Amino acid sequence: MSILNEQESKKLLKRVLAFSKADECECNLDGQLSGNIRYARNTVSTSGEVSDLTLAVQSSFGKKTGVATTNEFDDAAIERVVRRSEELARLAPDNPEYMPLLGPQKYGKMNTYFDSTAKVTPEYRAQAADDSIAPSKKNKLIASGFLNDSHQMSAVMNSRGLFAYNVSTDVNFSATIRTEDGRGSGWVTRDYADVSKLDTASASAIAIKKSLGSVDAKEMEPGKYTVILEPAASVQLLSNMFFSMGQRAADEGRSFLSYKPEEDEKKPPKNKLGMKMFDQRVNIYSDPHHPEVPTATFAGDGHAVEKTWWVKDGKIENFRNSRYWANKSGTRYNPTAAGSGQFIMAGGDQSLDDMIKHTRRGILVTRLWYIRQLDPQTLLYTGLTRDGTFYIENGKIKYPIKNFRFNESPIVMLNNIEALGKPVRINGRMIPPMKIRDFTFSSLSDAV
Repeated sequence: MSILNEQESKKLLKRVLAFSKADECECNLDGQLSGNIRYARNTVSTSGEVSDLTLAVQSSFGKKTGVATTNEFDDAAIERVVRRSEELARLAPDNPEYMPLLGPQKYGKMNTYFDSTAKVTPEYRAQAADDSIAPSKKNKLIASGFLNDSHQMSAVMNSRGLFAYNVSTDVNFSATIRTEDGRGSGWVTRDYADVSKLDTASASAIAIKKSLGSVDAKEMEPGKYTVILEPAASVQLLSNMFFSMGQRAADEGRSFLSYKPEEDEKKPPKNKLGMKMFDQRVNIYSDPHHPEVPTATFAGDGHAVEKTWWVKDGKIENFRNSRYWANKSGTRYNPTAAGSGQFIMAGGDQSLDDMIKHTRRGILVTRLWYIRQLDPQTLLYTGLTRDGTFYIENGKIKYPIKNFRFNESPIVMLNNIEALGKPVRINGRMIPPMKIRDFTFSSLSDAV
């Protein structure tokens, strides 16, 4: 029952709307069937499966809106949740930013479902975990990790005739592998829509190599260094920047994309649309049809989603916004796919190894973590390197070094690019390895 096909979803949502007495009504149906396995200290510790189907009903009277949810689907339960949403709507104050529901939309083909992932079994998960644990044991290392596979569906229907449906699959794997004495640590993550692309043994081999190679780390003075950031090291900084690219905050002077004319402080702030803010090699876009990171072709409100450029040749091309703010400002509505923070950063054709070979002196960073914002106007962040930080000299990894705390902004980072590698999928995004000059490390950390 947790995964309904398109016709079953449409039939159920029509039943829901038939009970509605509101001026407008929108129904969202979300189903999930997922499984997981977790291991620690070279032993599986937990495994399980989750199955759920949830209905959310939004009723509106004028500009008053109420939402209620249920996971029961007999007629009595459906009528109760509809009436509850209507009761809440009548009690709610007017929403001055309320927008009428959308009418029917045209959607592009969706390629988010893979039968291989939907049919993952407990036996597959157990073998995937063992493919990480066994080589760790062989190398006298301690492995911990987590694998989660998910089969999901989402559908939206409203009283104005809109209906959208999508079914998707995903698998996520991560592993931390450490030496027995805790002095060396390696980490790896992989995620795909198609589980046939996942090889936990080869992924774990990377973490094993870094774990063995990070023992006896040497100390280096904090300062500005040329760094090679693996995708896992930059993805969170870039994601933070992407989610800060909202038009409203920029228009209201609350964003790194706000621009206030210096000649007249009394003038309202303007945004930086069309301004060059990054190296011209920086190109960032969203595309629901991307073969490696496909998404639904509709947003949470049912609006159709197409390929959208956010940064092109270093210039701000578009802002993320709401329907309300787009209407208020007279601009194009730029939604992102429902439940997705997908974006793609274009890069070059070099591999990570190629970038290391072409580096005279630098630091290789596996990943950054514990990232916190210091200044929203400049997007200055702080955090720590972790699970394998290495000194590069004359195109080779020379030795491991102790971890650093960093203070850096992705804005500065994307203006100090020396090279971009081939983008790879990470956390549902496509991110290239990056060679960055003058990356700021502010202090040392004894953690591995």
